[in-house]
Formats: sequence, C-alpha cells, structure tokens
Amino acid sequence: MVIPIILAGGHGSRLWPLSRQLNPKQFLAISDDKESLLHKTLTRLNGLEFAPPLLICNEEHRFLAAEQLRQLNMDQVKIILEPVGRNTAPAIALAALYLLNIVQKDPDTVLLVLAADHLIPDTAAFHSSVSTALYVAQSGKLATFGVVPTRAETGYGYIEIGTCE
Repeated sequence: MVIPIILAGGHGSRLWPLSRQLNPKQFLAISDDKESLLHKTLTRLNGLEFAPPLLICNEEHRFLAAEQLRQLNMDQVKIILEPVGRNTAPAIALAALYLLNIVQKDPDTVLLVLAADHLIPDTAAFHSSVSTALYVAQSGKLATFGVVPTRAETGYGYIEIGTCE
C-alpha cells in the first residue's frame, strides 16, 4: 500500500508579496489555470492506485486546507494540524507515527512524501518517476526526487545521484 503524505506547512515568506503568513504559496493559484499548488499536488495523484492522502498543515491554515479539499470533493483526506511548524523531518515523522499507531500497521506500506508547493507540469513524467521510486522503496531503500540545479543555492542542498539496482 502507498500512502501519499502532502506537506502543506510553510510560513509564506519565500514568495512574498504574493504569499503571506496567513495565505502561503501552497494555497495560491500562481499559474494560468487558477488552481492552487495544493490543488495541483492532489490532482497530480489521479491515476495512481494509492490510499487517500494524509495532509499535514499548520493549525492556522486548517480552514484554507479544508476548503480546498472540499472544492475537490476529497472528504476522505485526513488532515493533521501542526501546532507549531518545525520543518520537513518532524512533519514526516508526525505522519509516520500517526499512520503506524492509528491507521496502518502493514510493514510493506510505503509513504510518498510530497510538498504541496511544488509546480510539476509534466504529470506523466511525475507518474513515471514515482513508479521508479516505488520500485526502489519496496526493495527497502529510500528514494528521493530532485531537479538538476541551474545555479548554486545553499538554502536547499544537493542530491548525489545513485543508480537504481
């Protein structure tokens, strides 16, 4: 079983002035089609045979998240609220602990962790990358996604590419 974890936290500081603390970029429609980045992240999963996603967001954004889920008729999506944002690793740990203790105890479960503020226009390429990553993850390894950098950026770090064996 694959369970998507959608990370929709954030402080709204990287895309200022469009993005604000109470309306961060994952809830904004920043492309021509007027769909928010969260909306795009959720609909990008269409066509993949996964369990319903689990959404992690800040407590102060609960109504924004719930409204966007309502607009997509995604009432099966569970929302976990962070009282205080602590970055990516604690949010993933929170989701994993929730799923381990509350929802699923299947040791073959794979978590597909996705950021809600990424713009990925090629859904077919995304699905292909997810299929490859699932093959790697189901063999007991960690798979991660990234883009080839076009310039140095110390705020994000770098990924060393390995092989899929």
